Amino acid sequence: MTLFKPDDTWALWTILIGWAAISIYLEQKFIWASKISGAIIGLLGALILANLKIIPTDAPVYDAVWGYIVPLAVPLLLFKADVRKIWRESGRTFLAFNISTVGTILGAFLAAFLLKNAIPEVAKTTGMMTGSYIGGGINFVAMSDAFQASKNTINALIVADNLNMAFYFMVLMMIPTMSFFKKHFGHPYEDELEKNAGKETENKAASYWGRKEISLLDIAMALAATFVIVAVSTKLSAFINDSTMPKIIIAIFGQKYLLITTITMILATAFPKFLGEIRGAQEIGTFMIYIFFVVIGAPADLKMIIMNSPLLFVFCAIMVIVNMAVTFGVGKLFKLNVEELCIASNANVGGPTTAAAMAIAKGWTELVLPAMLVGVWGYVVGNYFGLFTGNMVGKLFGM
Repeated sequence: MTLFKPDDTWALWTILIGWAAISIYLEQKFIWASKISGAIIGLLGALILANLKIIPTDAPVYDAVWGYIVPLAVPLLLFKADVRKIWRESGRTFLAFNISTVGTILGAFLAAFLLKNAIPEVAKTTGMMTGSYIGGGINFVAMSDAFQASKNTINALIVADNLNMAFYFMVLMMIPTMSFFKKHFGHPYEDELEKNAGKETENKAASYWGRKEISLLDIAMALAATFVIVAVSTKLSAFINDSTMPKIIIAIFGQKYLLITTITMILATAFPKFLGEIRGAQEIGTFMIYIFFVVIGAPADLKMIIMNSPLLFVFCAIMVIVNMAVTFGVGKLFKLNVEELCIASNANVGGPTTAAAMAIAKGWTELVLPAMLVGVWGYVVGNYFGLFTGNMVGKLFGM
């Protein structure tokens, strides 16, 4: 029983948007909050509210954020994504992402080996989490259906996954500021932010998101363009999925986020002045992403984790730890920057939306499009690797 019920729509929207606004205020007004980032403050606030039984861990409002707010945010954040300008950087992030994918697969096999006798349906769990930690929630749903896992396993795994990701995102957000990583990895984006912000004590978030001139026409054009892009992408995705096209075509081009990213990227590259000069698009899109971060924290029910799925949390944690070890270890050999490696690991475990959100929250604007591109690539290959690891674990351990 919670103070606000799942169907208390207006109250829950107020909490989500209000807490996102408070998170941004704290981030821009206080140095300590800017170092944590408003995104993490938003996530932690929702986690606390959910576990104090003030808000529910599941509600139609949260589904609306996933189904509408997030897709609308993606084009808004990519209006300046002229692919000609970021091709080299995207290539480096793509390499980092594939290194990170290897880490996810190795972590899945290690977790399955260590916990094969403690977790029911370990092969199905391995397949679902491999798909999810290479692609995202879309792949988790697809693998749940493909492996026909029990409802109890799926629900417990969702809770363990959400809590694990909440802690994981906090660690990832802090890594670029840690002295160890600054010493052993390149960090050009963080250096650029410090250079542009002036004094080290200056609030980077407030400096970056300073007040800008914006007109009513800017707002109208930004929202109209993003609605058109999302609507066309959604319709096209549905058409492709219902068609008799080859499976490989459906797997690649039937993904809504792939189409949203591709269409926006093409338009931004073909008409850089038209989309690139619309003011306020990045601000509106970023606020939507902050709402999304608040929603991420809501499903992390600590009591349910402790009672029903502690070993599943350990399973997910092993996968993430190995993913990060491989990502940063091998990434160091290829002389990749800490920002690229953080984005790659985030895109694996969280998907394109969380990776793009991290890039925006940290002020790494040149990595937003690469984050989306590699994250969507994860959507495409996540199901294949999920099926592979799940079936291999089943054959190796007879489960």
